Amino acid sequence: MKAYYFTFDTQYLFKISFISYLLFFGALKAQRSITVAGGNWAATIPPITEAGSNYSGSYESADNQVSLTASVPLALSNGKVSVRYESNPTWNSNLTLSVRRTGDGTTVCVLCTITGGTAYQTVTLTDLELFRITAVLALGSYSNIPIKIRLTGVSVTIPAATYNSKLIFTIGAP
Repeated sequence: MKAYYFTFDTQYLFKISFISYLLFFGALKAQRSITVAGGNWAATIPPITEAGSNYSGSYESADNQVSLTASVPLALSNGKVSVRYESNPTWNSNLTLSVRRTGDGTTVCVLCTITGGTAYQTVTLTDLELFRITAVLALGSYSNIPIKIRLTGVSVTIPAATYNSKLIFTIGAP
């Protein structure tokens, strides 16, 4: 019968334990983040020049009116990007805002994915999931994710005024 003896270098074990500790608790403390860029969008609504006419009712921004940069912590985590609106200060409930993702943006993460949000989704006063980012082995970070805005419901029956709203994008756990 052979006996096998193992010797351990305690300093080596400490280094492995400390690195494991940093990776484990670093992943727990890592935060999802989102940055929003893009200018204000004012829908260009042509004047009505003929009696009995109405507006076309639907107006769209540029494909990249809003640009998002979003990241999720490493190692098998997800981030749910949501959107909602706030009137700022006046909004008419007959007007509808919708948004959609028109591209994936850029990433260096090989096994990361970005899914959903490519069809228009109506924005409400409560958070609505727009898309998800999944990170497998590394920090899932995407930049320049293009977002397009659509305004519908414009009609001569809506009182003439300046209507403003603010889109709010957030990222959280699914």
